[in-house]
Amino acid sequence: MGLLKRRTSREAEIPTSSMADIAFLLLIFFLVTTTIDVDTGIYMELPPPLEEDTPPPEIPDRNILTILVNSQGDVLLEKEFVQISDIRPTVKRFVTNRGADPAFSDSPDKAIVSFKTERQSKYEQYITVLDEIKMGFNELRNDEARARGFRDYADYRNRLPEGAEDEISGEYPYRISIAEPDATNPSSEGTGA
Repeated sequence: MGLLKRRTSREAEIPTSSMADIAFLLLIFFLVTTTIDVDTGIYMELPPPLEEDTPPPEIPDRNILTILVNSQGDVLLEKEFVQISDIRPTVKRFVTNRGADPAFSDSPDKAIVSFKTERQSKYEQYITVLDEIKMGFNELRNDEARARGFRDYADYRNRLPEGAEDEISGEYPYRISIAEPDATNPSSEGTGA
């Protein structure tokens, strides 16, 4: 009678031996496929700091083009309301004036575009206007590069021999002054209020 053993009941189990492998594979999958957003800023080259006893340079008014974005998102160019599309051609005309029009700059190397916002101005508007100002300078550089036989300014830069001076950027330097926002409401000056 010893051949008839009583069967012992076994409890059902879930095989967990491969769970660690699966978790590890999922971890690798998400690490490989996930893109991490990186905040990108605006590239700005700041001027070197002045000595404390150095007075600020005197700049004739005709060499400064003033652009303001008020808290309502309006753009004022020399205290006149303008469309954003007017900024780029005005910047180009201002920089390339070469003393012809007394309302604009003496020469491209003296032309300064002063850009100012109010504290409540929207960031998107700030970026849009700043892009238009920079595009004005970029178009001038591209035009000059084409006049010299290059496809555009980037092509000119790529073909510059190492250590050679970038004459086009010297001729049309980015002279953009970005002032801190005012707490007051300077846009009221343009409205006649």
